[in-house]
Amino acid sequence: MTWLGQKPDLDVPRPPSPAPAPSPLAAPAPVQEVSKERMETSNVANIGKSLHIKGELSGSEDLTIDGKVEGKITLHGQHVTIGPNGHVTAEIQAKSVVVGGQMKGNIIADDRVEVVATGAMLGDVRAPRVILADGARFKGSIDMDGKSAPVAGKSTVAPSPAVSDAPSYVGATKG
Repeated sequence: MTWLGQKPDLDVPRPPSPAPAPSPLAAPAPVQEVSKERMETSNVANIGKSLHIKGELSGSEDLTIDGKVEGKITLHGQHVTIGPNGHVTAEIQAKSVVVGGQMKGNIIADDRVEVVATGAMLGDVRAPRVILADGARFKGSIDMDGKSAPVAGKSTVAPSPAVSDAPSYVGATKG
């Protein structure tokens, strides 16, 4: 160290200065956050244009279909996207389904079903939210009731109290 007007001592070795300590307020490197996001978004299975699959598909990751699939697709809690080149003849159960290609079969979704402008759907849809874009083609029925699937052989229509309390006129004659 030199004082004003003094010459520095050149022969005296100086101790190395310590590296500056990282500030406790400094944010962590964004590289780690980006890699986590990439890992989460890369958890999507793809069926390419040249692939043709027959059978049952199930799993725990999102699915994008650009090829041909026939059978049954069960991806509870996951998203299924049928791309513009996709041809699907199947029953689909998933969290959400986006139809951008050809879809023939029924869809049961926990969240929503969307048929985009390039999509064509032939079959029934059961989901709380259904979106049909301008230009989309759809033939089938839509059930937006959030209740569970009907049991085979049992009616899902409950009599209303007003109807069940009314007198029955079946077989009655006017007189």
